[in-house]
Amino acid sequence: MSRTSRIPGFYKESVESRRRLLAEAADLDGPELTRVLAGGGLDVATADKTVENVVGTYALPFSVGLNARVNDRDFLVPMVVEEPSVVAAASNAARMIREGGGFTAESDPPWMIAQVQLWEVADPRAATERVTAARDRLLALADESVPGLVARGGGGREVEVRDLGDGLFVVHILVDVQDAMGANLVNTVAERLAPEIAALAGGRVGLRILSNLCDRRCVRVRARVPAAMLATDELPGDAVRDGIVLASRFAERDPYRAATHNKGIMNGVDAVAMATGNDWRAIEAGAHAFAARRGRYEPLCTWRAGDDGSLVGSMEIPLAFGVVGGTLRVHPSARLALKLLAVRSAQELAMVAAAVGMASNLAALRALATEGIQRGHMSLHARGVAMAAGARGDEIERVAASIAEACNVTVDAARAALGRLRAPVMTPASGSADLGK
Repeated sequence: MSRTSRIPGFYKESVESRRRLLAEAADLDGPELTRVLAGGGLDVATADKTVENVVGTYALPFSVGLNARVNDRDFLVPMVVEEPSVVAAASNAARMIREGGGFTAESDPPWMIAQVQLWEVADPRAATERVTAARDRLLALADESVPGLVARGGGGREVEVRDLGDGLFVVHILVDVQDAMGANLVNTVAERLAPEIAALAGGRVGLRILSNLCDRRCVRVRARVPAAMLATDELPGDAVRDGIVLASRFAERDPYRAATHNKGIMNGVDAVAMATGNDWRAIEAGAHAFAARRGRYEPLCTWRAGDDGSLVGSMEIPLAFGVVGGTLRVHPSARLALKLLAVRSAQELAMVAAAVGMASNLAALRALATEGIQRGHMSLHARGVAMAAGARGDEIERVAASIAEACNVTVDAARAALGRLRAPVMTPASGSADLGK
């Protein structure tokens, strides 16, 4: 049976029922899924061996993004995020994109950059010539420092030299890290090669570390949405399409808008990174640096009207995802997330994450171009407000619906609604009305 990411009505089911449906759709062991996700999936003893000064664990919602189809494959996408509406919005936008054939994505080879910085290089031109001439020897030394990576098909691939002026000299060693994120591997290479490079260039060794601007490890994604899929009750699809295109052009011209535009992309990318145990801080740093690579902060994703009247999106983003090592060794939920995804490589994981980021961006722009961002977001946010006000069980949905309908999503409004809900119902004979109505 082929895997599908379409599970209609999934959000209406109970948590237990969703777990059962998910286990069936992804061919996972149901009891194992329940056990791994219970309480955040990480026990205190394991956490204590993972980072320092542990006093407990902190859980976030583990959700599943639906409807994603990337390069003609369906993916059930694990997402860990605290912000309401992110998962629902990405799933809904992925459904629209699915109607246009799904996402098409490609990825560069998983090359990361090891930086070796030198100070006091007296003759940068001569230093460049000597380092360039020693390329093969430097790559051989790089491979010697990471034999396990070489055995898996990775290793040093290229050497680049950059003269930053005033005696500041930087050498990049490009390393194919295969299915790892690669930070530790690249740092090992940088430290091993630093003395050799300093001897060649005639400078004093400075920093030896990876760069999180992994612009040789980019993912490119395209999507097409039939205009009819964008329609709302109030607006036809072509009007919504044109509004999205105008919003995209706004981000292209204004860095203040571009920052929020890109934040919407990262809502999806980061949620996948957290679920799979990847370094979302490194991913964020690389994405935003890439957005400013031309000296002006720009949107990572743009939208245009296609020749056939559809909405066409394109995005390029550097993504350093791994499917081996790191948190995956110790966090059961991260391992479960990869089982759920069933990706075949780190590159495929990066392409799925980028697709979810694009879907998140589309959802935000469609909301902005139609009803505004708050209506849908606040209706979901209302549940959290209802719980903060003390609502429990069935009360949560009733209080949330009340304050969302009144467009007053505040704790005070939720407390008032909860008070009315809990007020005793008096019989007509007592002369009192039903205060719960």
